[in-house]
Amino acid sequence: MDLRHLEYFVAVAEERSFTRAASRLHVVQSAVSAAIKTLERELRIEILRRTSREVALTEAGAVLLPRAQAILDSVRAATDAIDGVRGTVGGEVRLGLMSSVPWLDLPTVLGRMHAEHPEVRLRLSHRPGGSRELAAAVVAGEVDLAILSEPGPFGRKLRLTELKSFPMRLLVPAAHPLAGRRSVRLDELEGETFVDFSEGFGSRAVVDRAFASADRTRNVSIELGDGRVVTDYVRQGLGIAILPSAFAQTDPAVRSLALTGSGGLSWRMCLAAPRDRQLGTAAQVLSTMVLEALESHPNPALSSNDSWTR
Repeated sequence: MDLRHLEYFVAVAEERSFTRAASRLHVVQSAVSAAIKTLERELRIEILRRTSREVALTEAGAVLLPRAQAILDSVRAATDAIDGVRGTVGGEVRLGLMSSVPWLDLPTVLGRMHAEHPEVRLRLSHRPGGSRELAAAVVAGEVDLAILSEPGPFGRKLRLTELKSFPMRLLVPAAHPLAGRRSVRLDELEGETFVDFSEGFGSRAVVDRAFASADRTRNVSIELGDGRVVTDYVRQGLGIAILPSAFAQTDPAVRSLALTGSGGLSWRMCLAAPRDRQLGTAAQVLSTMVLEALESHPNPALSSNDSWTR
């Protein structure tokens, strides 16, 4: 069984698409299709079911996937160990990201990684489901590290190092009755229409939990996947928003207000790694570089935060 065929199978299974898998692997789609056909011929069973709309695992594919991932992880670990003997850093680092991380100069971090360790292959992937999907990807071994907010039910299976914390701000149109205020309590916002991230995003979870704790309800009429565009919807009077200050960009048509009586509502970002697997050398080096990049912008909340996992 060719390891390359297993790698192609895992990529298709994780991406649920031959096209996206080919893009991720930097090969033509026909090569991926040929590899899967060869693997199915060797195994004498269908492992992927192809339809016009999606690619799904068969029962045999579902059995094979975790074993194929484990084999590839073992190969990466062996390669990493040999690199250690040679005194070099090589292999691959898979980093999962949200739609944007405006508080971190990630291109500079990755540029430094490439310059100092050119043999390391860097692979970035964005997850549309937000922090919860990123956390699941780390636990499943689909990525080595992820920059995320709240991990949801996966927290106990992750090692989380807090990177940065941002206060939450209320954004309202300039014509809104609250626009002239400097601060607002959460209980004053019941009945308002909100623009927010989709469920599964960390900052959405922070706000939902705050309203639930205050025994208040709210109406989220517009759900988005990118915090950078929320202000555009608020500006048009389509709703108000509670966003981390990192995304709370204002202009003359939008007002940013502090929130009071919310118990210090804040959005915390962290670097997530698997709790039950040791990181490879390259992933450890990248983790260090991320932390060093943030040292130029000190944050008193910077700490190893295992309390999130309880």
